[in-house]
Amino acid sequence: MSFRLDLPQTFAERVSALDEGRHLAGMWVCSSSPVAAEIAAASGMQWVLIDAEHSPIGLETTTSLLRAMNGYPATPVVRVPVNDRVVIKQFLDLGAQNLLVPMVDTEADAEAAVAAVRYPPRGVRGVGSALARASRWNAVDGYLSRAEELLSLTVQIESATAVDNAAAIAAVDGIDQVFVGPSDLAASMGLLGQQTHPEVTDAVARTFEAVRAAGKPVGVNAFDPDQARKYLEAGASFVLVGADVGLMMNGARAWAQTWVQD
Repeated sequence: MSFRLDLPQTFAERVSALDEGRHLAGMWVCSSSPVAAEIAAASGMQWVLIDAEHSPIGLETTTSLLRAMNGYPATPVVRVPVNDRVVIKQFLDLGAQNLLVPMVDTEADAEAAVAAVRYPPRGVRGVGSALARASRWNAVDGYLSRAEELLSLTVQIESATAVDNAAAIAAVDGIDQVFVGPSDLAASMGLLGQQTHPEVTDAVARTFEAVRAAGKPVGVNAFDPDQARKYLEAGASFVLVGADVGLMMNGARAWAQTWVQD
């Protein structure tokens, strides 16, 4: 009996398959809850970002969240905490196919991220696939030789420096997509908490232009619905429009206002 196990479509494949004018809508999972991750994956959202940077989500929890989302149509993307070759290796080996690397400010940062996800001689990823969920413990045929095609790498531009370097970052071979983070971008511009300030949205628009000119898709985080629509009209191919913790808190506060007496 012959048996072939393969991995799901990558985030890069989903983005590249979009028709002109179409986009992928997604949400964050920040709560560490497998139930929340499964609900997000089953909700109809097209992609879900597991945040290991600003949330108490480590390696074991990420594995649990990926398992909870398995079999649902939403594509999971994992944001690693840092652009570090050892950390990236661990997240790859636990089975994260689609990585988002934060705080990429320069072309060199982008090149380091690419090297971290590739095996030698094209990169520096350590070889442990036979022991890892990434290859389903060697059940995925030819994983070592096919790893690059089974992975998707997105880098995050979220500083004024990165905006200036956006074209060079996007042009790096191995970068599949670029994601813009207006929150840290606003902070780096001296506009902390003002993600929709005209100077910030102008910087996002300039980043869009530079990335798209380099032939790469670009996405953005935008919890404000009106701003999200504007970014989509400006050419964003993928967008994050909410988070599990935000939806729960907003819903709970609204319910409290309805039922709690002063």
